[in-house]
Amino acid sequence: MSAINTGNIHISARNAGVGMLALLLALTACSPSTPPPGGTSQPATSSSAPSPSPATSTAAPSASATASATVPADSDETAPPQSGDKVIASTVALDWTWPGPGQPFNATHENPVPLSPPPAAPLPTLYAIGAGMHPADTPPYDQLSFRFQGGFPSYNVEFVPELIADASGLPVPMPGTGAILKVVFHGAQAHTEDGTASSITSAPAPSIGYPALTSYAPAGDFEGVLTYGIGVGRPTGTVPETKVRVYEVEKIEGGQHLYVVAVQLDASYWK
Repeated sequence: MSAINTGNIHISARNAGVGMLALLLALTACSPSTPPPGGTSQPATSSSAPSPSPATSTAAPSASATASATVPADSDETAPPQSGDKVIASTVALDWTWPGPGQPFNATHENPVPLSPPPAAPLPTLYAIGAGMHPADTPPYDQLSFRFQGGFPSYNVEFVPELIADASGLPVPMPGTGAILKVVFHGAQAHTEDGTASSITSAPAPSIGYPALTSYAPAGDFEGVLTYGIGVGRPTGTVPETKVRVYEVEKIEGGQHLYVVAVQLDASYWK
């Protein structure tokens, strides 16, 4: 009911009693009823929030594609949930597809260089790596997530016949792997600003052992180029091509402002 504008109500002395009674009845009718215990308001992460829409390979994720309810289950968080953890933005950068050899998926993000003055790192810096299985989703998938501080780096994703180390040019061993998905981040680093230590605070063991995601291995961290190989469980020549999806999620996790590139492998063929 609309609020009553008392500035437009005039009551004469002759019918003041009748007017006052009408006013009291109107105010009573507009008063909100007492809410039931627990309230009825919807949480901020209501399922009515818009789903993230696929992004083009050269566009940064839209800040409007936000809602933690639309983000895949985050079982690969690197620390227990804390008060204040929240998703700021979530975007599907690459929907399910097969980035086969010679068909890389490329995502471009523009960041100022340096991001901030010393002693902060000048580039997006890899803070943590997480891994998780999601067997109840449709389709089921295994995930390896790269958590950066400072911003999203540009990157490309492509299946390759072997993983080559950037510095030596030699193959990087990935035992127990049937196929290799190579992820190369551009304008990023995984070391401290003085170059004396790794910036990664937590990461799973290299031999992960999931059905689709068997392992991962670093292959380079030099001059703003950061390279990883992700091992897939079976050779692509004996099963249908393993499809890949990539989520970009900006979030607060464990008190850190993180930019997550989550690489997901379709695990349908291993069910």
